[in-house]
Amino acid sequence: MFRSKPRLTGYILPVSLVALSMFPLNASAQRLTETAIHTPPTLSVSTDTPVVSSCQDAGASRVSLNAKANSSSGNPINYHWTTDAGRINGDGPTVNWDMSGLAPGVYRAFLEIDTGGSDGTCTAFSSTSVVVRPCPPPPCPSVEIVCPTGIGIDQPLTFSSRVTNAAPGIAPLYNWSVSAGTITQGQGTDTIIVDTKGLAGQTVRASLAMGGYTKDCPASCSIQIPLPIVKPRKFDEFPDIRRNDEKARLDNYAIEIQNDPTATAYVLIYPGRSGKAGEVQKHTARILDYLVNSRGIDSRRIITLVGPPKEELMIELWIAPQGVTPPRP
Repeated sequence: MFRSKPRLTGYILPVSLVALSMFPLNASAQRLTETAIHTPPTLSVSTDTPVVSSCQDAGASRVSLNAKANSSSGNPINYHWTTDAGRINGDGPTVNWDMSGLAPGVYRAFLEIDTGGSDGTCTAFSSTSVVVRPCPPPPCPSVEIVCPTGIGIDQPLTFSSRVTNAAPGIAPLYNWSVSAGTITQGQGTDTIIVDTKGLAGQTVRASLAMGGYTKDCPASCSIQIPLPIVKPRKFDEFPDIRRNDEKARLDNYAIEIQNDPTATAYVLIYPGRSGKAGEVQKHTARILDYLVNSRGIDSRRIITLVGPPKEELMIELWIAPQGVTPPRP
């Protein structure tokens, strides 16, 4: 009689499968994946002098640049400074920017930093700007206009400038103007010549605005051009002539008087030393009669005067414009 043997195979296989599922066959799968997180460095750049002057004596041609940088990894920081003008002196977090000789404008300084380490290199970038302003013009000097003397009618005038207490190294700009007349020479220089034809009796004011300083430094000078000296004018003279010849002379005289309605007619009669009595009254009466009744001259515009005796009777016809001193026999 045979005894049956116990069968364990059906139990061993499932246990084996469970064990295999609990322990992976690939050893590399046992590694845990780790993600490295790198924080970039922080950076800011500033200057202690954001505005400087281009003046040579301003003492501000150098400015300080300051960087604030931080590396979270603790690695050393390398500084790389550049600029669009001037020169950087130094290579650390604080440098000097030499801006001497730069023209007015806005200029920038740039900084790039990097931090090296076993896990790679990180960089950061920043910049700042500095304004170079122009030099302010110097204050005005003392400016004086020298007026002309010996002024004549229709004669050119010469105005010149006198400048004192001027700042050295400044080239003044001369800009002249006149209230009347025309500048014919010297515009842009310290002396001008002005044409004054036809300006008798008028005022001419020369003004100067001198540029190149804080403002246009002004100065002016005025002169009065005299009026022509008007005198009474002798129109004609004649002795005791024939009546028709006298009328012809008076015709021309009347036309001249009518051409200037403001003028006054002066008839000066000088008796002859050997003349007849009453000859002055006779000539006076007939001259007035002809001018008033034949030529239509207002009698109020005619003045007759008697002068001292001459060798023979003499008649003078004068015309006196308004406002002038009348003739005297």
